[in-house]
Amino acid sequence: MRGRSLHRPAASRPTGRGLALALALAALAGCGTSKEAVQKADGHFREGIVHLTGNPQQAFVSLQKAVQLNPEHRDAHYYLGHLYAQQGKLPQAEAEFRAALAVDPTYSEAYTYLGQVLMYQNRWSEAIEAYRQALANPLYVTPDLAWFHLGVALAHEGDFEGAMRAFEDAALIAPPNVPPARLQFELGRTYYRLGYGDKAKEALTRVTGLDKDGEYGRQATQLLERIKP
Repeated sequence: MRGRSLHRPAASRPTGRGLALALALAALAGCGTSKEAVQKADGHFREGIVHLTGNPQQAFVSLQKAVQLNPEHRDAHYYLGHLYAQQGKLPQAEAEFRAALAVDPTYSEAYTYLGQVLMYQNRWSEAIEAYRQALANPLYVTPDLAWFHLGVALAHEGDFEGAMRAFEDAALIAPPNVPPARLQFELGRTYYRLGYGDKAKEALTRVTGLDKDGEYGRQATQLLERIKP
């Protein structure tokens, strides 16, 4: 997104077995579409994925063709949402993520990305619900992303106890999909807000080691100076 970095779900680009599964789901979802249309849509989807990073305009065209041929192509909607989000077109991104979820209500990656789009529109309660929907799926492979963003949203809404629990749950996931320095900083800051001085110092000290010369390291150092010995 322009001017702001939207944390895209890790490993969301399907490759190998993941791509095969995505295409199979799309084919099943497209049971109301002709077999030929589904196959052509899958071809445009694969082309869009190839161009996703290097030529986003071509990726957009290919993904649009995919959903035109098969309106129930779950992953084509998801990646269109991603491209719209990167352009700062939040209502369009939201519509694509909701279209993906209409096809597959268990699509946790889409719920998590939708939550971020909603946060950037200052729709915090809706974002919180989206993250909780993502976490309702026990097969979600990167739940720390949803836990982390849920913590950010809860903290914004003043629920620091809830934010603390969300950040702590995110920290339990290994290997991590959220940059550890970023997660530990938010956790340390939340401990600080709750008056848990010792826990805050532990988390913030970890940040200074993980991101010594970076922005999180500097902010952690400044916050450590405000905590009473």
